[in-house]
Amino acid sequence: MKLLQIDFPYQGPFGNQMTEAMSELAYSVAEEPGCLWKIWTENETTKEAGGIYLFVDEKTLMKYVEMHTRRLNEFGITDINLKTFNVNEDLSKITRAMLSRKKAIS
Repeated sequence: MKLLQIDFPYQGPFGNQMTEAMSELAYSVAEEPGCLWKIWTENETTKEAGGIYLFVDEKTLMKYVEMHTRRLNEFGITDINLKTFNVNEDLSKITRAMLSRKKAIS
């Protein structure tokens, strides 16, 4: 499994307004091949947003990075921080990480 950390400048909306504005996008992300889950991040004080994603492998992660970077650029966002990490599943399980390979959409 591979983890993706992404953040970028974001002027809003935040909180419930962000939920309303981004729900359709969230359902789209949930359908991305290889994406197991995403934690949406936001910081109204520093005007940043982004996410932490878990992918089944590097191939699907990189495909998503290419598509998402292009999409952010189309919105005028160019100062994007991207980091990828390997996941140590054994240690993560000890600390109760949710590493399910099943997708859930409600």
